[in-house]
Amino acid sequence: MFENIRLSLQGILSHKIRSFLTMLGIIIGIAAIIAIVSIIEGTKEMIKKNLIGAGNNTVQIRLMQGDYPYEPGYMQTADSVRVIAPSYKQRISELKEVERCTLYRKRDYVESFYYMNKSLQGTGLVGIDEDYLDTAGLDIAQGVGFSEKQHKEFAKVALIDESVARSTFDGEDPVGKIIDISGEPFTVIGVVTKRSGFEPTINSVEDYYTYNQAKSGQVYIPTEDWSICFQYDEPQHCIIQAVNTDSMTAAGKKAADILNENIRITAASRGEEENSEAAMEMAANKLEYKSESLLEQAKAMQDLSQSTNKMLIWIASISLLVGGIGVMNIMLVSVTERTREIGLKKALGARKRRILWQFLTEAAVLTSIGGLIGVLTGIGLATVIAHLTEMQVAISGKAIAISVVFSIVVGVVFGLLPSVKAAKLNPIDALRYE
Repeated sequence: MFENIRLSLQGILSHKIRSFLTMLGIIIGIAAIIAIVSIIEGTKEMIKKNLIGAGNNTVQIRLMQGDYPYEPGYMQTADSVRVIAPSYKQRISELKEVERCTLYRKRDYVESFYYMNKSLQGTGLVGIDEDYLDTAGLDIAQGVGFSEKQHKEFAKVALIDESVARSTFDGEDPVGKIIDISGEPFTVIGVVTKRSGFEPTINSVEDYYTYNQAKSGQVYIPTEDWSICFQYDEPQHCIIQAVNTDSMTAAGKKAADILNENIRITAASRGEEENSEAAMEMAANKLEYKSESLLEQAKAMQDLSQSTNKMLIWIASISLLVGGIGVMNIMLVSVTERTREIGLKKALGARKRRILWQFLTEAAVLTSIGGLIGVLTGIGLATVIAHLTEMQVAISGKAIAISVVFSIVVGVVFGLLPSVKAAKLNPIDALRYE
């Protein structure tokens, strides 16, 4: 084998220009495929990042009424949805796909929401537990967060995000200021900011809504204070942080299933007492917890992008076909040029298999060199495209390995006919060939 490789390299180097022109089709084909695959992988990562966020891996599980988030009406809430017991949160936290979990309440609209004479209408109110900030990827930018004591003692304290700080306090230090929530005074003790500075480039609210993308701002209070503002408990929502991005869909679905058990148990227990009124209410309102399907949306867009780009790969593969035909042609020429050499080897006892493997090895070495040059060219081309178009590219090690192997296969397949022809030459006729 090593002797065949040495002879192959010797033959290639003795006809440098001819060998390079023969490899050119392979080089162009492999380079095009590497560049396209790199762009595809980069686009997939960009879609995932734009839809999901930069490494946050959070999934929101909201109580839905049909296809819309459940919004409690004035002085009323769903009897079929009870407060989520700590045991449910513990079960969710113990899922292998889940890193951490938090429960929260939220109203996108609060009827009475003021700072001095300035209305905060349009600002969302969120009742959070002690795990919310870490799970949702929020940090304290100014002031302090809620203490365990404040949670337990129903302290009327609040956190605001940077959007509320800018729009409401006009450059003043908001810490220590009093805001009015449903007639109750709350003291602002801190300002929160998103842990990542990432902003998605895809901002369709209908398709890609997430809890932390609201531009109108959020005010956060301890979830224990919710009944102070609204005189009754409201259904909770959930945010989980998955162990990694690929686990988000499974983690969200499993967590939603656990929370939906809470609805079914409540409906069943009330059904025994009230002739299944709670079950009827749940069925009528179609109340159930649903997880965001951002990862599934990302995969759908990735599949659409990939199906389009697969056609480009097939088109680029035509270059490999052309290159393979070029290899076959040059190997036939090589067999013709080396007819007397083949006859001499056979006269000295070389068998057909030895001649066959010699020419197959030469064809494989020729295309593998072309494949390696093509890989380097493809990486360079992808890098240039990334700089010129500001597109994200991701070099795939798997694609590189497959491309090199495929180039060798092209050499073997298209070098087979010339190799068989060489192996079948009659030694007497070969020695007499001029």
